[in-house]
This record gives sequence, C-alpha cells and structure tokens, in this order.
Amino acid sequence: MITYIYGYPRLGSKREYKFLIEKFWKKVISQKELIDELSSLEEKNRNECTKFIDKVVEGEMTFYSEILDTAILFGILNPKNLEEYYEFCRGKNALEMKKWFNTNYHYLVVDFNKLDKFELKNNLDNIALIFKKKAKFPSFIGPYTFLKLSKGLDINSFKKYLFDMIEILNGIISKYDEVHIEEPAFVFEVSQDEVKLIKEAYSKLDKGRKVYLVSYYDSVDFIDVLYDLPFYGLGFDFIRGEENLEFILKNKFPKDKVLIAGVVDGRNIWKTNLKNVLEILIKLKNITENIFISNAAPLYHLPISIFYEEGIPQDIKRCICFAKERLEELKNIKKLTLKEDIFDDNCDLEKIIDKYKNEEVKNRVKNLSPNDFIKQVSYRDRREIQKNILNLPIFPTTTIGSFPQSEEVRSKRNEYINGKISYDDYEKFIFNQIDKLIEYQESLGLDVLVHGEFERTDMVEFFAFKMNGFLTTKNGWVLSYGTRVYRPPIIYADVSRKGPMTINEITYAQSKTKKPVKGMLTGPVTILAWSFNREDIPIYEVAYQIALALKEEIEDYEKNGIKIVQVDEPAFREKAPIKKRKWDEYFEWAIKAFNLATNTKPETQIHTHMCYSEFSEIIKYINLLDFDVITIESSRSKGEIINAFKNINFEKQIGIGVWDIHSPSNIDKKEVFQIVERVLNVVPYTNIWLNPDCGLKTRRWEEINQPLQTIIEVANVLRKKFKDT
Repeated sequence: MITYIYGYPRLGSKREYKFLIEKFWKKVISQKELIDELSSLEEKNRNECTKFIDKVVEGEMTFYSEILDTAILFGILNPKNLEEYYEFCRGKNALEMKKWFNTNYHYLVVDFNKLDKFELKNNLDNIALIFKKKAKFPSFIGPYTFLKLSKGLDINSFKKYLFDMIEILNGIISKYDEVHIEEPAFVFEVSQDEVKLIKEAYSKLDKGRKVYLVSYYDSVDFIDVLYDLPFYGLGFDFIRGEENLEFILKNKFPKDKVLIAGVVDGRNIWKTNLKNVLEILIKLKNITENIFISNAAPLYHLPISIFYEEGIPQDIKRCICFAKERLEELKNIKKLTLKEDIFDDNCDLEKIIDKYKNEEVKNRVKNLSPNDFIKQVSYRDRREIQKNILNLPIFPTTTIGSFPQSEEVRSKRNEYINGKISYDDYEKFIFNQIDKLIEYQESLGLDVLVHGEFERTDMVEFFAFKMNGFLTTKNGWVLSYGTRVYRPPIIYADVSRKGPMTINEITYAQSKTKKPVKGMLTGPVTILAWSFNREDIPIYEVAYQIALALKEEIEDYEKNGIKIVQVDEPAFREKAPIKKRKWDEYFEWAIKAFNLATNTKPETQIHTHMCYSEFSEIIKYINLLDFDVITIESSRSKGEIINAFKNINFEKQIGIGVWDIHSPSNIDKKEVFQIVERVLNVVPYTNIWLNPDCGLKTRRWEEINQPLQTIIEVANVLRKKFKDT
C-alpha cells in the first residue's frame, strides 16, 4: 500500500510562518525575502514528510488564507502585490472571517455582492500563488467548496461560476501530471439538485490527468455519484465519517480508481489503534487493490510534534500523536500491511483512564437534575432586578475582555511560569497593570469595565492551567487564522476546579472603581472545542464537568460582590456537527452545559460573547441560552448579522461589535452609525450595547484609543437622541 499525506502544518516547529509574515507587516523584511523564506519553510516541511510518506501533496503554503488564494486563482480578486493581498486579510477592505466547517480554523469569505466587475480566468501567475506554480503535485480547494462558502450567489450564478471554474481548472491541471483537489463541502447535506450539478460540472474534468479528490470532516452522502466522475482517486474520512466506510464496504468501490483511506485522525491527538486499522484495511482489500492510506483530515489541526514536550507524564505522552507522529503511524500501518513487525511503545489508555479517574466528579454529573439546567427567575424579572442594581445608561459601552499585552507583560508571565520570579512579585506586577487599565477605562468613559486579562495566555489554556484533568504544552502551537496561533490543552481525565481561578484579579479590579467590572470566563463548550478531548466517555459528560467547575467560579464572584459575569462561547456554533440532521442532539447538551454553568443568582447579569458564526442558522438554539446580554461581531458584515434576530421572539440585550479589532486601522464614525441604524430596525434601542467585536489582545496600545473613543462618542450622541423617547 502507498502512504499519502496532505495538510501538514505550515507553521514550522519554531512558528517560523507566523514570525516571518509579521516581520513583513512591520516592514522588517521585503516581499522577496518573505517569499524566499516561506518557500524554504515549505520545502523543509515537505522533506520532513517524505522521510515517512510515499506521496506528499505540495503547494499548500499560503500567505494567509487558502480561500483567498482560490479567489485569486480564478481571477475573482487581483492583488498586484502582497500589500494589496493583505488588505483583504486585515486592511480597510478586509473580507469577513468565519470558522472553517466545525473547526477553530478560519477562512475569509468572498462576497460576490460586494465585488466590482471581474472576469473568471486562470490567474496562476499572481504572486499570491507562487507556491502552487512551483509545485509538482499541487493542492487546490475545489470550486464547489469555494462557491459554497462564498456569499452573494443565487442558484443561476452558482451554476454558471461552477462550470466556468471547472473549465479554468482544466487549463490549470493540464500543466501537471497529477493534482490534489479538496472538496470538504461535499460532506454538507447536499441537495439532489446540487448533486446533479456536481455530477454535470465535474464530468467535464480533464480525463487525461491523475486527479485525486479528497473530502473530510464527515461522510459524503453521494459517494456512488463520485464513482462515475473522472477522478483517478477518491479520498474519504473514516474517522468522523464512519458512514463512508459503511457505504464502501456494502456497495463496493470501482476497481479502476484509487481509494485514499483516511484512517489516522487529523483532529485529535490520541494514538491510532493500529490493529483496528489493519482489520479495516483487510476488509477494504477484499474490495479493491488500489488503496492509499492517509490522514482522515488535514494535519494542520495538530501541533508539529510531541517530541518537543518535556512536562507531560510519560505514560500519557506515549499515547499522544501530533502531526509528525501521524506520519510515523502511517508508515507503521504500511509495515503492518506488509506483515512487518513494528515497535510496541506500551500505550495503555485504559490504565491511564483508571489511574486518573475522579469518582466525586463523575457522581456530581450523574446526579444532575433538570432544575440544575433551568434558572428559577425569568429573564424579564432578572432584568428589572439588575437594572436597579447596575443603573446603567442606555447604549451602555464596554469591551469584550482582553486589552493589549505588551512585551513586558509576556516577559513577566514567562518569568513567573519558569520560576524566575515569585508569585507575589508577579501578582504585584499584574495588579499594577490593572491599576493603569482601570484608570484608562474611566478616563475614556466606558460604562462597564474589565480587568484586561494580563495574567492570561489565552482564553482556554489559562483555564486549563487552573483545572484538574487538563494537560498543557509548551510548543503545541496550532494555527487558527492568518498568523494567530494557540495551544490547545489536552483533556485526559475528569475535570474539576483546583481552586479559585480568576477571583484575585477580578475582585482587585473591582476594588479600584465604582463602575461594574465584568468577571471573565470562557464557556464550557468553547473550552471543550478548543482542547483535544478524551474519547472514553460521552462528550456531554466532559462538558458538564467543565460547566460545574465554572459554576463554582461564578458563585465565588457573587460572594465577592461581582455583579456582571461574561461567559464567552465563540465556539458554540463551531462545535456543531456539519450535518444539520445531527444538530438537535448536539445543541441539547451544549445549551444545557452553558445554562448549568450560569445557573446563578438573578442579581448577577450574565453576558456571553460569540463571533464569526452563522447566526441565522443557529438563532433558535441561541435563544435557548439563558444569558442576559449577548455580544456579537457585526463590523465586517456592516451589521448584516442582525438580520438573524428578525424572525424570533428575542427579547434579551445585544452588544453589537462595531469595531473590527482584527484590522489595525481606525474606525469611521459614520460607518458605526450606519451599523447602529441597521440594528435599530430589529432591536429596541433600550436593548443595545456598543462594544468592539472581539478582545483587544492582538492590538497594540496605540491602535485602540481612537476606536474606543469613537464608540463612546457614538453612544453619547445616541443617548441624546433617544433621551426623551
């Protein structure tokens, strides 16, 4: 059997990708130097893969976004240089950003309604596509997926562009002997009309080239249709798309095609059960001789290598595979098929589970009752109680939570983590940062303040440090979007709170002002979604364990006089299954987990924050979350997102994000008013808050003053306008 790999992390073991691009943004290196360095990094990654793998997909490097590159490939967007390219990513004309399927990876959304005239054409010579041009076995996002993830297309334009793009794609692939095309959107619940459209369009694909078509993240409901299309090989996810395997075993597979079997996990980190995989491959071998063994999803969802981690207990470390270790697994699976012995490294997950179990936590989840998930005081009654306590003006202003973290802040945190300074010295430093921030926020005139989160690495990892059942890494970086990286913690055992997690910083900040300071927590679904999860118990049990730990923290807030608590759930939509027929089961436990964590006193105002979600798809589920205020991203869509709230009985308060914090530019007061006017068509003015669309951690201090001042100026104008209404 042949081993086949795609989606190897472009980040680099030392995060070279991130730092190179950021140097270019700061004008430290030139465009040519960036291209040369990223080309070298891609070559290094490819060489690493070829040590273990027979067939390695190439040309996967991007300057920021694969979807943006695809738009350029077909001539839809035409940046002349990298400065213009990055204007689409983080400039004044930045495209909307959304979650890539049900992952924490992101993509830039092409909105055809907002485009000037363009002509579909082969644009492979564009500078942004230099890596594909150099590749011998290049990778492309398929036209169907690109169009499906775009906006502003009716059925007629969708059909026209799909056929035109297939024709252009034929011209591109004619330059190569073989190509790799990814169509993950094939795992959506594709209508019969669209299945016919896919069949008709792809039937025109060049039959003279070896085209490998790969889909992943779930099952494809029309596999048999793909059998008749001119693909040389078809790749399927056998980890999260069990129905793929069931269909193929039941309905055979064409003998004239290659089956790319996705048998190692590209999204979680536990070692593959090689014996189980061998059994699957033996069954498939009875159907077809042409089998490539591969990853089930792109490996860029994983860190580079577990080899670099020293602080993880050895018994657990032996059971973990990051991207590089997945390459080794594929090589070992090939050896097994050849009846060669492979090294047994004594991974025993069952012993680990038994060793680290917590019966008290298990029993707390087991004994939960329906009342634990339902507040006893209605939203309307809570609002009156909170209104009298908080006494906020109309159009209250706040921020999402984090403020810029300077090099000094990061340095002090690293000194503390590495034992170079004491906790007392570190706490004194953090409190000093909080002092300055409280003074700054009061000078601006914000109504509800935050403590700035200077003590936090990120919004999930920080809490993983504070809870039992989690492991954290030092080098387990994963790309989220652009150059933004995070280190997903590993949930390996039952979760519980070690002790108060955020009380010291929040109560200290509150002691410095008479204005309310928000307690800041990350919600149970997001902590779960942005961690590598255990697989031995149902996922909802893990969510409830995390929720109970957060509930304890909120109870401590209440004891310490904190009146507002924000529980962020940006991954609430992301974690949902791709197929909507599975949504009810997911949202039932996701809603219950949030409501369990926030089932608190009616005097405590609960906020939540969500961003980059398809709100129109999930609004009925959001309405079942028992918060008091929701803050949402609305700047890049110019307030369009508010349309999702039109057709439901949504009576709660909404904080509208009027500043795109991912773009390092000032905001236009006129545009802010336009967003507010759009929202006022749907939401009563008494229910509207004003805020940035996300935390400010990624911004520099000099970039935040003008936007925040503008938000407050807009609020003051609106207050005068609606004062006597």
